[in-house]
Amino acid sequence: MINPDELEPQTTKPKPRDLQAMSIRELEDYIASLEEEIARATAMIVQKQAHRSDIEALFGKKE
Repeated sequence: MINPDELEPQTTKPKPRDLQAMSIRELEDYIASLEEEIARATAMIVQKQAHRSDIEALFGKKE
């Protein structure tokens, strides 16, 4: 299923968070949340690569 939001190019980059104002605990929590998001994105890449491989096996590789 195509997500319409993925079709639109991103026009602005999100502003980096102010790390200076964060406590050590907040920084650790922030890092943990980023690592969770990285794992989620990595899992999606694996899923999409498997889907692509299945489609290529069915219809042949598009060049």
